[in-house]
Amino acid sequence: MEYQLAHLLKQYGYIGIILALSGGMVGFPFPDEILMTFAGYQVTKGNMVYSLAIASAFFGASVGISASYLLGYKLGLPFLKKYGPRFNITEQKIEKAHELFLRYGSIWIVAGYFIPGVRHINGYLAGIANMGLRKFGGFAFSGALLWSITFITLGYNLGEQWYIIRRIMTNYWKYGFACLIILGVMGVLIYFLLKDNSKKNNDEN
Repeated sequence: MEYQLAHLLKQYGYIGIILALSGGMVGFPFPDEILMTFAGYQVTKGNMVYSLAIASAFFGASVGISASYLLGYKLGLPFLKKYGPRFNITEQKIEKAHELFLRYGSIWIVAGYFIPGVRHINGYLAGIANMGLRKFGGFAFSGALLWSITFITLGYNLGEQWYIIRRIMTNYWKYGFACLIILGVMGVLIYFLLKDNSKKNNDEN
């Protein structure tokens, strides 16, 4: 795995990240998180630039999810059910993702990035649901940026231990939901910190 990723990044660099994540978001089987973590590790070795690695991952993920949105919007659910299994997007996964999409709404587009088997479907479902392009873009691109920053930064901080992410992938549903809980707690804390800071500023004025 490490040799293949190293070859991809050495051969194609940032373009390789863009192409891999674009295809991954549409449904091609590719270890997206592992690639980004490895790219973060390459930053520590001086082979890549942190900001460019994030920008490449963000652009690739954004292109991929936008393509799946347009396919869903233009061709609908029959297309996804017919051709999805070729990309490991089974009817069971579609139904599960659709249930979660209906339950949690637009925010699931962001959360779904962190759950394999869901992020590949969310773009299609948003298109099938005729979600407005501006609304979809706001959530999809925010999620792409958060996802890219998270895993490239993980690789950067893990350094030589970047391969730990491969082990986590085997239990990703468990860890994925744990990540969502952590992100949720962080979001709440940030909200109250900003609120408290705003209140202090108002009191001072």
